[in-house]
Amino acid sequence: MESVRHYAHQEVTQESPLNPKQETEPEKGSQRKKKKTYVPGLLLLLPILLFIFGFFVVPMLYILYLSFIYTDSPTATNAVFSLKNYMLFFSDSYYLSSLWITVKVSLYTVLVSLLLGYPVALTMAKSSPRVRGYIALLIAAPLLVSIVVRNFGWYLLLLPNGTINSVLASLGIIDSPLKLLFSEIGVIIGLSNAYLPFMILAIATSLYNIDPSLERASAILGASPLRSFFSVTLPLSLPGIVSGCVLVFSMSMSAYVTPALMGGANVPMMPVVAYDQINNLLRWTFGSALSYVLLATTMIMVTVFTRGFEKSKFREVFR
Repeated sequence: MESVRHYAHQEVTQESPLNPKQETEPEKGSQRKKKKTYVPGLLLLLPILLFIFGFFVVPMLYILYLSFIYTDSPTATNAVFSLKNYMLFFSDSYYLSSLWITVKVSLYTVLVSLLLGYPVALTMAKSSPRVRGYIALLIAAPLLVSIVVRNFGWYLLLLPNGTINSVLASLGIIDSPLKLLFSEIGVIIGLSNAYLPFMILAIATSLYNIDPSLERASAILGASPLRSFFSVTLPLSLPGIVSGCVLVFSMSMSAYVTPALMGGANVPMMPVVAYDQINNLLRWTFGSALSYVLLATTMIMVTVFTRGFEKSKFREVFR
C-alpha cells in the first residue's frame, strides 16, 4: 500500500500545475514558435526594405549632405562644409516669396478640392452600389491620363483667346480677357484638377463607415436634414477630411509639372525654383538646400495641423 501511495504521489506532483518545469517548457516552446514565425515575415520584407533603403534613404541622405556644401560657382573647387546655402535662402526675399507662394497656392488647392470634392463624396455614400461604381469610375478616369496631357488641355482652355474667355466675352460678362494662364489662379485650377480624386476618395472612405441609422435617429428626434448633416455626418467624416487635406497639401507642395506649365516664371513655386537651380544653373548644393527647406516646411505644417486637430476640441464644434 505504501508503494502504491508513493507512486500516486509522484504522478500527482508530476501533473501538478504548480510544478515549475511543467510551466517553463510550454512557454519556451511557444517562444520558439514565435521566433520561427517572425523569420519568414522578415525575409519577405527584406527585398522591399533593401529597395527603399537603396533608392530612397541613400539618395535623400546624399542630398542632405550636398545641402551643407557651399561653393562660389558650379566649377569651383573650394567647397566648404557650412550653412551658407540655408543662410542664403533665408536672407533672399525672392526665395522666401517663392516659399510663401508655394504654401499659399497649396492651401487654396486644398480649399478648392475640399469644396468640390465633399459633395461628390457625399453623393457616392448616399448612392446605390451600382451608381457608386459608376461615379468611382468617372473619378478615377482622369488618373489614367498623363498629367502633362491634362495640363495642356487646361492650357488651351485658359488662354486669353481660349474657350473660357471666349464664352465669357460672348455672354457679355467680361470686356477684356481674364489672365487665367501663367498666374496663381491657373496653377490652382491645374492642381485642383489633378488632386481632386484623392480628396474625394479619402472623404468617401470615411463616409462609408458612418452608420445610416444615426441619421435616421436624428430625423426621428426632430432634426432637419441640414441639422442632421452638421450634427452627425460632418463631424463623423472629419477624419477623412483631415487625411484628404493632408494628402492634397503634401502633393501640391511638391508638384512640379503643373506649376511649370500653368504658372511659368510668373508663379515661382519652390519645386520649379529648385529644378532651375539644379538643372539650369548647375547649383546642385543650393538646389539641395531648397529641396530640404521645402520638405521641412511641408512636414512641419502637416504635423502641426494633424496634432492640432487631435488635441483641439474642433470635433465638438458641431455637437
